[in-house]
Amino acid sequence: MVRFSTHSLWKAVLFLGLLIVGCPHAESTCKSRRCLAEILANKKFVSQPQYENCSQMIMVPFIEYQTLSVDTKNLRLNSRLQASLKWEDPELAWDTSVYPYDQVVLPVSKVWTPELRVTNGITTTMRHSSHDLLVISNGTVKHSVIITAEVNCEVNLFNYPFAWDACPVAIQTWSDDGCGTLLEFEQLKMVDGTHGDWQTDNAFLARQTDERNYILVQLSIKYTNPFITLMLPSILIVLADVVSFALPLGGGERNSFKVTLVLSFTMFLIILNDQLPGDSACSPVIRTHFCICLVLLVVSMLASMVMTRLAKDGSLILCCCSPVQRKKKDDEEDKADISVVQVDGTVENTRMLRKVLNFLENLDAQTLESERHQMFANKLDKAFFWLYFILAILYFSAMTYVMVNYKCTVNHFDFWY
Repeated sequence: MVRFSTHSLWKAVLFLGLLIVGCPHAESTCKSRRCLAEILANKKFVSQPQYENCSQMIMVPFIEYQTLSVDTKNLRLNSRLQASLKWEDPELAWDTSVYPYDQVVLPVSKVWTPELRVTNGITTTMRHSSHDLLVISNGTVKHSVIITAEVNCEVNLFNYPFAWDACPVAIQTWSDDGCGTLLEFEQLKMVDGTHGDWQTDNAFLARQTDERNYILVQLSIKYTNPFITLMLPSILIVLADVVSFALPLGGGERNSFKVTLVLSFTMFLIILNDQLPGDSACSPVIRTHFCICLVLLVVSMLASMVMTRLAKDGSLILCCCSPVQRKKKDDEEDKADISVVQVDGTVENTRMLRKVLNFLENLDAQTLESERHQMFANKLDKAFFWLYFILAILYFSAMTYVMVNYKCTVNHFDFWY
């Protein structure tokens, strides 16, 4: 039993010695690409490469930009960027005479990678497009990342629904001072320019200084949908109010129709209150437009009521005693005179004829006066109609010109100071 244990012990010692002596030889004989990748990964260089000048240059040969959405209510620009990165890490270089490979794939978790962020982004998320990256024999590392950012963009909404503007998407690393990193962009490509009511007309790289790089995104709104849902109803309601002057002053049909238009437009504004764009440095002029349209409708309604009063009484002053009441009072006095004075039949007949004649004369006078009031009210009504019609055309022409051509200036770079 002791002899067997001693023999087993000598075998174990011999195997261990062969293992110790043979491992370097086995390692040196492994020349595959995967062995090279394991050797580089085991170095675990997860810290930033640092040189004498203590800064790292990150090349961005290609970056792809895409606008996901534009939130006009909260003034937000949601973007997606996919960037190809390239940098130098001499610690990852190898001798091609020993390992005859120009490239090798390493896990991202085993190598240091730069972190990009959007300077003016409210929220920024960067993730690796792959779990692996490519390393070249001279120490060059190539990788790609995907960045999604919600940018606070003061979009110029003064011209809404004919709005257009340019928003910067500033990209930088964690630091550009001391032992920080610097970015060098080369090429940019824009994809998928249409998204909702907005479209991306163009996107190009620009910079203010060597450390301040940004993508300038030029946006414009597709005005068809906002024009149909916002501008066109207001134009049609004012047009219906202008055409309502064709209704007669008497009868109350015109006044009822105008009151209905005012109430309808008020409900229209209440419903669309949540759909209107948010307020910014340049407040949307369409809010002022709706206010002016409502004022025009109310003024037209009040003017129509005034014309109706003029057509009926010829005056806006309310008297204590109306003409009908004065006529009744005169008739009562005549009746009192008749009941007191006793006259013969001839005088009585003459008096009755005189009353009939006076009644007919008063009726003719009232008819003439009513016709005169009606003619005066119709003249004023026609004059107000043409004034209202010309004013409405001039207003809509001027407002459309302002919406299309006026440019309100917004400082989009106030996040840099």
